Order: sequence, then structure tokens, then C-alpha cells
Amino acid sequence: MREVIFDTETTGLDPKTGDRMVEIGCVEMVGRVETGRSFHAYYNPQRDMPAAAEAVHGLSREFLSGKPLFADTFDELLEFLSDAPLVAHNAGFDFGFLNSELNRIGQEPISMDRMIDTVAIARKKHPGAKLSLDALCTRYGVDRSHRVKHGALLDAELLAQVYVELTGGRQIGLELATDAAPSERSVDAVEQRNSAETTRPRREARPHQASPAEIARHSEFIAGIKNAIWLRQ
Repeated sequence: MREVIFDTETTGLDPKTGDRMVEIGCVEMVGRVETGRSFHAYYNPQRDMPAAAEAVHGLSREFLSGKPLFADTFDELLEFLSDAPLVAHNAGFDFGFLNSELNRIGQEPISMDRMIDTVAIARKKHPGAKLSLDALCTRYGVDRSHRVKHGALLDAELLAQVYVELTGGRQIGLELATDAAPSERSVDAVEQRNSAETTRPRREARPHQASPAEIARHSEFIAGIKNAIWLRQ
């Protein structure tokens, strides 16, 4: 299945108050494997760039003033997106800005049914943990040392790696490297496992009972607990 992982950079947090999308980066995946195809564009927002936003992504008003308007090149973006599911981190934010830009030029919004939010996936898989892209990169060992500032294409590339880990790990794409039928791959896997088990050196069973000294120390520790629940009537 074809999926597109994407990220946006903006002038602020809310398109309803006039904030605009100034950059988008997209990475194509098929079967959770990157194909090498990507899309990247900057857009002139025709407005100022707040200092707080520029500090995040480093895109100044001067730099963006020479870039095309979204209205002039949106068809290239839509062609790349096609009808694929769209994966983003905190996807409601990115969908909101993308659809706001489409609405400005009288184009149909992208259906929210196509949205896959990696924050929602991560929240279910790692409840209570930090869910930022940086935190997930650290958790899954994704190298982000070259990420000095936010950048739409760079963040989409990082998210593509995180998305694979969130949805099963890198082993998902291993079967693409062989032309063997599923049943043949299963038989090969069993034979390899059985072969490994027969050649593995045999170890003596480890003792698993507590020694008398350990039992005595445990009893002493238990006796020192005040107001123990198990002593209450």
C-alpha cells in the first residue's frame, strides 16, 4: 500500500487567525518501505514571519518572499499526494493548514479519513511517555543529529523511520527482499530455527530456589515492616 508521510512549517499555530503554511515535505512509502520519491516546496505566505516561528524553522520573510505562491503550484503537490493515506505527527495540525491553503484557492479539502496520526499511535503504544518527534527518535534509535532546526522534508524523513517502528519495526519490509512464496518463507524460517536449536550448546539447569541464608534475610526484612497490610485484621 502506498502512503505519504508529510510535515509542514507555518507562520504560527492557527490558520483561522491568518497563519499560513510556508513549507511542506513529503516522503513516499510503499509497504512501509521508502521508495526514494519525495516532494518538497516552500511558499510565499504574503505576510510577516513572527520571530517565534522563525526561531523554530529558520525561514525568514525575506527568504520566502522569492518563493512561489501556494495557488501557483498546488497542483504539483496534489499530484504527488494522489489518493494515498497521509501520515503526520500531530496530523490534525498539518491537515488544518493544508486544507486551509486549499480552501483559500477554492479547492476541495483533503478528507480527514485519509489522516494517520503518529501521535495517536504513539500514545496507545507508549502511554505516559513523551510523544514529540525528538523523543520518539531517541526511543527508536533514529539518528536526528543533523536536525538543528525544524524542516518539513527532514522531519518527514525522520517520521517515516519512526512510523515504521511504531507499526511493527523494520522487519516489516524484510520479506520484500525475497521472491519466495509465504509458505516457503515460513518453512525456511522453521528449518533455520530448528537448525540453530540443535547446534546451540546445552547448559545445565540453573538453581532457582532461595538458599537458607536468603530465606533468613527475607524473613528479617519482612519482620521489620511496620503496620504491614497482611497483619491487619
